[in-house]
Amino acid sequence: MQEKDMVNDILSMINSSLTGYANVIAQCSDQNLRQTIQQIRNADEQFQYDLYKAAEQKGYYKAAQQATPEEIQQVNSLFL
Repeated sequence: MQEKDMVNDILSMINSSLTGYANVIAQCSDQNLRQTIQQIRNADEQFQYDLYKAAEQKGYYKAAQQATPEEIQQVNSLFL
């Protein structure tokens, strides 16, 4: 397996885990457990971002074009 494939697999698994953490946090009634899961999620989000940046630098991942201010405002207006 190539390094690029491994990085993409890890990023995919982390993204899936982050979705799972969000579901657990939303349904957790124990405050201590909730905080623990939030800390794990935060650490995984940081790891995901760091790995993404490394993958981007190696050319494994090409980010989408940045949105224009008009596009951002259009999306923002949907939620306000």
